[in-house]
Amino acid sequence: MKKIGIFFGSETGKTAKVGQKIKDAIDDYAEVDIISIEDASAKDFEKYDNIIAGASTWFDGELPTYWDELLPDLETLKMKGKKVAIFGLGDQKKYPDNFADGVGILGGFFESNGAKLIGFTSTEGYKFDHSAAVRDNKFLGLVIDYENQADKNESRISEWVKQLKKELN
Repeated sequence: MKKIGIFFGSETGKTAKVGQKIKDAIDDYAEVDIISIEDASAKDFEKYDNIIAGASTWFDGELPTYWDELLPDLETLKMKGKKVAIFGLGDQKKYPDNFADGVGILGGFFESNGAKLIGFTSTEGYKFDHSAAVRDNKFLGLVIDYENQADKNESRISEWVKQLKKELN
């Protein structure tokens, strides 16, 4: 199994916690590095054929600042042949019109640069009006709502990691 890079942006620490839980759950399967976007460069992404990228959604459906600042540098990378799984955080009650849009933004970015997205998940069990993270009635990755469904985090992460282990082969 090829080494996996988990990249996350975390202004409040919640995305970092989810990233660490994903790393812990996947460590028995593959060698995993976890890298904060605040400290990452485009060269860091070149080291991995398997990438897990995580971000929360800010304000009216925006990425956190560090992701916004790094994406232009990543446009020069050749992502063809890389598998990318996205995870993200959102608040479906306060932001039902742009719930977890960060997942959609990252997914669209990586896909448009040649990467293959993996790790799509069901939208069942969530209540929101619109999300850029949804395609064909599925999220483009794992979506966590710490504010309203924290009791489901562990099981959602566990199930997603099981799915990724199959899709990364």
